[in-house]
Amino acid sequence: MHVSSGRWLYGLSLALVTAVLWGILPVKLKQVLQVMDPVTVTWFRLLVSGSLLFIWLASVGRLPSFKVLGRKGKGLVALAVCGLVGNYVLYLIGLKMLSPGTTQLVIQMGPVLLLISSIFLFKERFSLGQGVGLLILLIGFGLFFNQRLIELLTSLGDYTAGILTVLLASAVWAFYGLSQKQLLTVWNSLQVMMVIYLFCALLVTPWAHPMEALQLSPLQGWLLLACCLNTLVAYGAFAEALAHWEASRVSATLAITPLVTFASVATAAWLWPDYVQAEDINGLGYSGAVLVVLGSALTALGPSLMAGLRARRARMAGV
Repeated sequence: MHVSSGRWLYGLSLALVTAVLWGILPVKLKQVLQVMDPVTVTWFRLLVSGSLLFIWLASVGRLPSFKVLGRKGKGLVALAVCGLVGNYVLYLIGLKMLSPGTTQLVIQMGPVLLLISSIFLFKERFSLGQGVGLLILLIGFGLFFNQRLIELLTSLGDYTAGILTVLLASAVWAFYGLSQKQLLTVWNSLQVMMVIYLFCALLVTPWAHPMEALQLSPLQGWLLLACCLNTLVAYGAFAEALAHWEASRVSATLAITPLVTFASVATAAWLWPDYVQAEDINGLGYSGAVLVVLGSALTALGPSLMAGLRARRARMAGV
Protein backbone atom coordinates (compact mmCIF):
# COMPACT_ATOMS: atom_id res chain seq x y z
CA MET A 1 0.00 0.00 0.00
CA HIS A 2 1.37 3.41 -0.99
CA VAL A 3 2.18 5.78 1.90
CA SER A 4 2.48 9.55 1.36
CA SER A 5 5.77 11.29 2.19
CA GLY A 6 4.13 13.71 4.62
CA ARG A 7 5.31 16.88 2.81
CA TRP A 8 1.83 18.35 3.06
CA LEU A 9 2.68 21.92 1.98
CA TYR A 10 4.29 20.65 -1.22
CA GLY A 11 1.32 18.35 -1.78
CA LEU A 12 -1.10 21.24 -1.23
CA SER A 13 0.76 23.42 -3.75
CA LEU A 14 0.68 20.67 -6.37
CA ALA A 15 -3.02 20.02 -5.75
CA LEU A 16 -3.78 23.73 -6.23
CA VAL A 17 -1.82 23.76 -9.50
CA THR A 18 -3.88 20.77 -10.64
CA ALA A 19 -7.14 22.46 -9.67
CA VAL A 20 -6.31 25.60 -11.64
CA LEU A 21 -5.15 23.71 -14.74
CA TRP A 22 -8.17 21.38 -14.69
CA GLY A 23 -10.40 24.40 -14.12
CA ILE A 24 -9.30 26.23 -17.27
CA LEU A 25 -9.04 23.08 -19.42
CA PRO A 26 -12.73 22.73 -20.46
CA VAL A 27 -12.79 26.33 -21.71
CA LYS A 28 -10.01 25.50 -24.17
CA LEU A 29 -11.37 22.06 -25.05
CA LYS A 30 -14.78 23.53 -25.89
CA GLN A 31 -13.19 25.55 -28.72
CA VAL A 32 -11.23 22.58 -30.11
CA LEU A 33 -14.32 20.33 -30.05
CA GLN A 34 -15.99 22.62 -32.56
CA VAL A 35 -13.82 20.98 -35.23
CA MET A 36 -12.41 17.73 -33.82
CA ASP A 37 -14.22 14.70 -32.38
CA PRO A 38 -13.67 13.67 -28.72
CA VAL A 39 -11.66 10.53 -29.52
CA THR A 40 -9.21 12.40 -31.76
CA VAL A 41 -8.73 15.17 -29.20
CA THR A 42 -8.07 12.51 -26.56
CA TRP A 43 -5.58 10.76 -28.87
CA PHE A 44 -3.61 13.97 -29.42
CA ARG A 45 -3.55 14.84 -25.70
CA LEU A 46 -2.35 11.40 -24.66
CA LEU A 47 0.15 10.87 -27.50
CA VAL A 48 1.83 14.26 -27.10
CA SER A 49 2.00 14.01 -23.30
CA GLY A 50 3.23 10.40 -23.34
CA SER A 51 5.83 11.06 -26.03
CA LEU A 52 7.28 14.06 -24.19
CA LEU A 53 7.53 12.00 -21.02
CA PHE A 54 9.20 9.16 -22.93
CA ILE A 55 11.80 11.53 -24.38
CA TRP A 56 12.54 13.02 -20.97
CA LEU A 57 12.80 9.71 -19.11
CA ALA A 58 14.92 8.18 -21.86
CA SER A 59 17.31 11.14 -21.79
CA VAL A 60 17.88 10.74 -18.04
CA GLY A 61 17.98 6.92 -18.16
CA ARG A 62 14.86 6.40 -16.03
CA LEU A 63 12.50 4.50 -18.29
CA PRO A 64 10.28 2.19 -16.20
CA SER A 65 10.92 -1.55 -15.98
CA PHE A 66 7.94 -3.85 -16.42
CA LYS A 67 9.78 -6.68 -14.67
CA VAL A 68 9.03 -5.17 -11.26
CA LEU A 69 5.28 -5.10 -11.86
CA GLY A 70 4.26 -8.74 -11.65
CA ARG A 71 0.80 -9.95 -12.62
CA LYS A 72 -0.97 -7.64 -10.17
CA GLY A 73 0.93 -4.59 -11.37
CA LYS A 74 0.15 -5.32 -15.01
CA GLY A 75 -3.50 -5.65 -14.09
CA LEU A 76 -3.35 -2.25 -12.42
CA VAL A 77 -1.86 -0.75 -15.58
CA ALA A 78 -4.67 -2.22 -17.68
CA LEU A 79 -7.28 -0.92 -15.23
CA ALA A 80 -5.72 2.55 -15.19
CA VAL A 81 -5.56 2.66 -19.00
CA CYS A 82 -9.21 1.69 -19.43
CA GLY A 83 -10.27 4.09 -16.68
CA LEU A 84 -8.40 7.08 -18.11
CA VAL A 85 -9.45 6.47 -21.72
CA GLY A 86 -13.07 6.09 -20.67
CA ASN A 87 -12.90 9.23 -18.54
CA TYR A 88 -11.26 11.36 -21.26
CA VAL A 89 -13.61 10.33 -24.07
CA LEU A 90 -16.83 10.40 -22.04
CA TYR A 91 -15.90 13.75 -20.49
CA LEU A 92 -15.40 15.32 -23.93
CA ILE A 93 -18.63 13.83 -25.26
CA GLY A 94 -20.43 15.39 -22.31
CA LEU A 95 -18.61 18.69 -22.79
CA LYS A 96 -19.89 18.93 -26.37
CA MET A 97 -23.45 18.86 -24.99
CA LEU A 98 -22.93 21.00 -21.87
CA SER A 99 -21.25 24.21 -20.80
CA PRO A 100 -17.74 24.04 -19.30
CA GLY A 101 -18.94 25.00 -15.82
CA THR A 102 -21.74 22.45 -15.71
CA THR A 103 -19.42 19.71 -16.99
CA GLN A 104 -16.77 20.47 -14.42
CA LEU A 105 -19.29 20.58 -11.59
CA VAL A 106 -20.89 17.24 -12.45
CA ILE A 107 -17.49 15.55 -12.67
CA GLN A 108 -17.19 16.25 -8.93
CA MET A 109 -19.38 13.19 -8.42
CA GLY A 110 -16.30 11.04 -9.09
CA PRO A 111 -15.01 11.01 -5.48
CA VAL A 112 -18.54 10.52 -4.17
CA LEU A 113 -19.18 7.53 -6.44
CA LEU A 114 -15.83 6.12 -5.35
CA LEU A 115 -16.85 6.50 -1.72
CA ILE A 116 -20.20 4.79 -2.26
CA SER A 117 -18.55 1.94 -4.17
CA SER A 118 -16.02 1.44 -1.36
CA ILE A 119 -18.81 1.11 1.18
CA PHE A 120 -20.49 -1.73 -0.74
CA LEU A 121 -17.41 -3.43 -2.18
CA PHE A 122 -14.87 -3.07 0.62
CA LYS A 123 -17.22 -2.61 3.60
CA GLU A 124 -15.62 0.71 4.47
CA ARG A 125 -17.19 2.84 7.20
CA PHE A 126 -19.34 5.83 6.34
CA SER A 127 -18.64 8.59 8.85
CA LEU A 128 -21.04 11.26 10.05
CA GLY A 129 -18.87 13.94 8.44
CA GLN A 130 -19.13 12.20 5.08
CA GLY A 131 -22.89 11.90 5.48
CA VAL A 132 -23.19 15.64 6.11
CA GLY A 133 -20.91 16.36 3.15
CA LEU A 134 -22.97 14.13 0.85
CA LEU A 135 -26.19 15.83 1.97
CA ILE A 136 -24.73 19.30 1.32
CA LEU A 137 -23.50 18.14 -2.10
CA LEU A 138 -26.92 16.81 -3.12
CA ILE A 139 -28.64 19.99 -1.95
CA GLY A 140 -26.09 21.97 -3.94
CA PHE A 141 -26.83 20.00 -7.10
CA GLY A 142 -30.55 20.56 -6.58
CA LEU A 143 -29.99 24.32 -6.36
CA PHE A 144 -27.56 24.35 -9.28
CA PHE A 145 -30.05 22.62 -11.59
CA ASN A 146 -33.01 24.69 -10.34
CA GLN A 147 -33.67 26.13 -13.80
CA ARG A 148 -33.60 22.75 -15.59
CA LEU A 149 -34.53 20.27 -12.88
CA ILE A 150 -37.83 19.32 -14.52
CA GLU A 151 -36.05 18.73 -17.84
CA LEU A 152 -33.50 16.49 -16.13
CA LEU A 153 -36.13 14.37 -14.43
CA THR A 154 -38.68 14.09 -17.22
CA SER A 155 -36.83 13.96 -20.55
CA LEU A 156 -33.73 12.50 -22.21
CA GLY A 157 -32.64 15.41 -24.37
CA ASP A 158 -29.09 16.53 -25.07
CA TYR A 159 -28.81 18.24 -21.69
CA THR A 160 -29.84 15.18 -19.71
CA ALA A 161 -27.72 12.89 -21.91
CA GLY A 162 -24.75 15.17 -21.33
CA ILE A 163 -25.21 15.02 -17.55
CA LEU A 164 -25.46 11.22 -17.59
CA THR A 165 -22.37 10.95 -19.82
CA VAL A 166 -20.27 13.10 -17.48
CA LEU A 167 -21.52 11.09 -14.50
CA LEU A 168 -20.29 7.95 -16.23
CA ALA A 169 -16.96 9.68 -16.93
CA SER A 170 -16.59 10.47 -13.23
CA ALA A 171 -17.34 6.86 -12.32
CA VAL A 172 -14.68 5.32 -14.58
CA TRP A 173 -12.13 7.90 -13.40
CA ALA A 174 -12.20 6.24 -9.98
CA PHE A 175 -10.59 3.12 -11.49
CA TYR A 176 -7.75 5.25 -12.83
CA GLY A 177 -7.22 7.03 -9.51
CA LEU A 178 -7.09 3.82 -7.47
CA SER A 179 -4.75 2.08 -9.89
CA GLN A 180 -2.37 5.01 -10.19
CA LYS A 181 -2.10 5.32 -6.42
CA GLN A 182 -0.90 1.70 -6.13
CA LEU A 183 1.44 1.92 -9.13
CA LEU A 184 3.34 4.64 -7.26
CA THR A 185 4.72 1.89 -5.02
CA VAL A 186 6.89 0.57 -7.89
CA TRP A 187 7.31 3.56 -10.26
CA ASN A 188 7.57 7.29 -9.78
CA SER A 189 4.76 9.57 -10.97
CA LEU A 190 6.39 10.41 -14.33
CA GLN A 191 6.97 6.74 -15.15
CA VAL A 192 3.38 5.87 -14.26
CA MET A 193 1.98 8.62 -16.46
CA MET A 194 4.23 7.82 -19.42
CA VAL A 195 3.14 4.18 -19.49
CA ILE A 196 -0.55 4.97 -19.02
CA TYR A 197 -0.60 7.79 -21.59
CA LEU A 198 1.16 5.80 -24.32
CA PHE A 199 -0.98 2.70 -23.78
CA CYS A 200 -4.10 4.88 -23.78
CA ALA A 201 -3.06 6.52 -27.06
CA LEU A 202 -2.38 3.11 -28.58
CA LEU A 203 -5.79 1.87 -27.45
CA VAL A 204 -7.74 4.67 -29.17
CA THR A 205 -5.57 4.92 -32.32
CA PRO A 206 -7.96 2.88 -34.54
CA TRP A 207 -10.73 5.42 -33.90
CA ALA A 208 -8.66 8.60 -34.12
CA HIS A 209 -8.68 10.95 -37.14
CA PRO A 210 -5.42 12.97 -36.93
CA MET A 211 -6.11 14.79 -40.22
CA GLU A 212 -8.88 16.72 -38.45
CA ALA A 213 -6.10 18.86 -36.97
CA LEU A 214 -5.60 20.43 -40.42
CA GLN A 215 -9.11 21.89 -40.17
CA LEU A 216 -8.30 23.83 -37.00
CA SER A 217 -7.86 27.58 -37.13
CA PRO A 218 -4.50 28.91 -35.86
CA LEU A 219 -6.15 29.82 -32.55
CA GLN A 220 -7.71 26.38 -32.19
CA GLY A 221 -4.38 24.77 -33.06
CA TRP A 222 -2.63 26.64 -30.25
CA LEU A 223 -5.47 25.73 -27.89
CA LEU A 224 -5.07 22.03 -28.79
CA LEU A 225 -1.35 22.26 -28.00
CA ALA A 226 -2.19 24.01 -24.73
CA CYS A 227 -4.63 21.18 -23.90
CA CYS A 228 -1.89 18.61 -24.53
CA LEU A 229 0.58 20.43 -22.28
CA ASN A 230 -2.15 20.98 -19.70
CA THR A 231 -2.68 17.23 -19.60
CA LEU A 232 1.01 16.64 -18.98
CA VAL A 233 1.48 19.24 -16.26
CA ALA A 234 -1.88 18.86 -14.48
CA TYR A 235 -1.80 15.08 -14.17
CA GLY A 236 1.88 15.26 -13.29
CA ALA A 237 1.08 17.61 -10.43
CA PHE A 238 -1.84 15.39 -9.42
CA ALA A 239 0.26 12.24 -9.35
CA GLU A 240 3.04 13.97 -7.41
CA ALA A 241 0.51 15.44 -4.95
CA LEU A 242 -0.71 11.90 -4.19
CA ALA A 243 2.88 10.92 -3.46
CA HIS A 244 3.28 13.62 -0.82
CA TRP A 245 -0.19 14.13 0.68
CA GLU A 246 -3.17 12.00 1.73
CA ALA A 247 -5.58 11.20 -1.11
CA SER A 248 -8.55 12.55 0.88
CA ARG A 249 -6.91 15.96 1.29
CA VAL A 250 -5.86 16.09 -2.37
CA SER A 251 -9.47 15.32 -3.35
CA ALA A 252 -10.77 18.02 -1.02
CA THR A 253 -8.45 20.59 -2.58
CA LEU A 254 -9.43 19.57 -6.11
CA ALA A 255 -13.07 20.23 -5.18
CA ILE A 256 -12.48 23.93 -5.97
CA THR A 257 -11.91 23.09 -9.65
CA PRO A 258 -15.50 23.96 -10.77
CA LEU A 259 -15.20 27.40 -9.18
CA VAL A 260 -12.01 27.97 -11.21
CA THR A 261 -13.94 26.94 -14.34
CA PHE A 262 -16.84 29.31 -13.64
CA ALA A 263 -14.39 32.16 -13.04
CA SER A 264 -12.47 31.28 -16.22
CA VAL A 265 -15.63 31.18 -18.35
CA ALA A 266 -16.81 34.53 -16.97
CA THR A 267 -13.43 36.13 -17.64
CA ALA A 268 -13.10 34.63 -21.13
CA ALA A 269 -16.69 35.59 -22.07
CA TRP A 270 -15.95 39.18 -21.00
CA LEU A 271 -12.64 39.38 -22.88
CA TRP A 272 -13.57 37.32 -25.97
CA PRO A 273 -17.39 37.32 -26.29
CA ASP A 274 -17.18 36.17 -29.92
CA TYR A 275 -15.50 32.91 -28.88
CA VAL A 276 -16.71 32.06 -25.37
CA GLN A 277 -20.33 32.04 -24.25
CA ALA A 278 -21.13 32.99 -20.65
CA GLU A 279 -22.74 30.42 -18.36
CA ASP A 280 -26.55 30.59 -18.35
CA ILE A 281 -26.94 30.20 -14.58
CA ASN A 282 -28.89 32.33 -12.09
CA GLY A 283 -27.77 33.37 -8.61
CA LEU A 284 -29.39 30.33 -7.00
CA GLY A 285 -27.45 28.10 -9.37
CA TYR A 286 -24.13 29.68 -8.41
CA SER A 287 -25.01 29.24 -4.73
CA GLY A 288 -25.64 25.58 -5.46
CA ALA A 289 -22.24 25.29 -7.16
CA VAL A 290 -20.55 26.60 -4.01
CA LEU A 291 -22.48 24.07 -1.90
CA VAL A 292 -21.40 21.25 -4.23
CA VAL A 293 -17.77 22.26 -3.74
CA LEU A 294 -18.18 22.44 0.05
CA GLY A 295 -20.01 19.12 0.14
CA SER A 296 -17.41 17.42 -2.03
CA ALA A 297 -14.57 18.69 0.17
CA LEU A 298 -16.35 17.65 3.37
CA THR A 299 -17.09 14.19 1.95
CA ALA A 300 -13.40 13.71 1.17
CA LEU A 301 -12.25 14.99 4.56
CA GLY A 302 -15.02 13.37 6.63
CA PRO A 303 -12.96 10.51 8.17
CA SER A 304 -10.00 12.78 8.97
CA LEU A 305 -12.22 15.40 10.58
CA MET A 306 -14.03 12.85 12.71
CA ALA A 307 -10.74 11.21 13.77
CA GLY A 308 -9.36 14.60 14.76
CA LEU A 309 -12.51 15.40 16.72
CA ARG A 310 -12.33 12.10 18.60
CA ALA A 311 -8.64 12.65 19.39
CA ARG A 312 -9.39 16.12 20.73
CA ARG A 313 -12.17 14.82 22.93
CA ALA A 314 -9.88 12.11 24.26
CA ARG A 315 -7.21 14.66 25.15
CA MET A 316 -9.75 16.86 26.89
CA ALA A 317 -11.11 13.90 28.83
CA GLY A 318 -7.60 13.01 29.96
CA VAL A 319 -6.89 16.49 31.31
